[in-house]
Amino acid sequence: MLMSAGYDALREAVAWLDLSARGRIYASGADRARLLHALVTNHVQQLKPGEGCYAFFLNAQGHVQADVNLLCLEDRFLLDTEPETRERVFGHVDKYIIADDVTLEDATNALACIAVEGPQAAATLAAIGAPVPEAEYAHVSWGGAILQRSSSTGAPGFRIFMAPESKAEWIARLEAAGATPASPDEARVVRLEHGKPRYGEDIFDTTLPQETQQLHAIHFAKGCYLGQEIVERIRSRGHVNRLLVKLEIEGDGPLERGARVQAGDTEAGEVTSSAFSPALGKIVALAYLRAQHAQPGTPLRVAGRAGGVE
Repeated sequence: MLMSAGYDALREAVAWLDLSARGRIYASGADRARLLHALVTNHVQQLKPGEGCYAFFLNAQGHVQADVNLLCLEDRFLLDTEPETRERVFGHVDKYIIADDVTLEDATNALACIAVEGPQAAATLAAIGAPVPEAEYAHVSWGGAILQRSSSTGAPGFRIFMAPESKAEWIARLEAAGATPASPDEARVVRLEHGKPRYGEDIFDTTLPQETQQLHAIHFAKGCYLGQEIVERIRSRGHVNRLLVKLEIEGDGPLERGARVQAGDTEAGEVTSSAFSPALGKIVALAYLRAQHAQPGTPLRVAGRAGGVE
């Protein structure tokens, strides 16, 4: 993959990405915060309008069933999740609505979503007169849209949720302020360069929360929720047996999913996703490694290629 405009913009300037394929679900009703609090790993009941968080949905065995970007609005929550888990999240929450005053609405087609990411993302929003949320996952309403500080690639970033009929106008406004369109493939390379995992590609329904190293998704003092017993057991034990880490490997082509990672003569783990990084001139990958091999600087080999944990 050669250096490209969208890739370069995500790394050095600002790009926009179309995230409209992601799933979006509204949860309303008097019991919405209590119910969601009992189902996700982060603290929902303490959120105030304008705040948000990243969280996991777990099953009773503590395995991650989906991840969610959750926004606390004035009269409801917006659940923003991967395209592949939209129906799973809707069904999972709906299953636990018994005598609760909670109503779910699939808003995927009612809202579009554009991401603005890169080192100049905040300056670009300011240039079009938009307010810039300061805290991670915080959001504001402006111009008929919701602007949230949240990144899909690991670069500085924001998401803009708007009516589908307004999407073209938003794109034109962002491009006039200097934003370059970036493709999903370009965004994926930057995501892997930042070591940011994606559910369905790096996090699975067999994964335990602490294995992901995305501890900002977990509130360890919030009390009971589905799967909390397993999370607490891992916390009290002090470790998990494997960890998701970023690798840099010599070579110019992606590795096979599931490629074995070797530490000397020992099998250390396996690759979940990879891509060639034009900027680094090598392969970037995410892999689950046995904890003893997951420390930065650990020398490794994958498919005969030298590399290490970053």
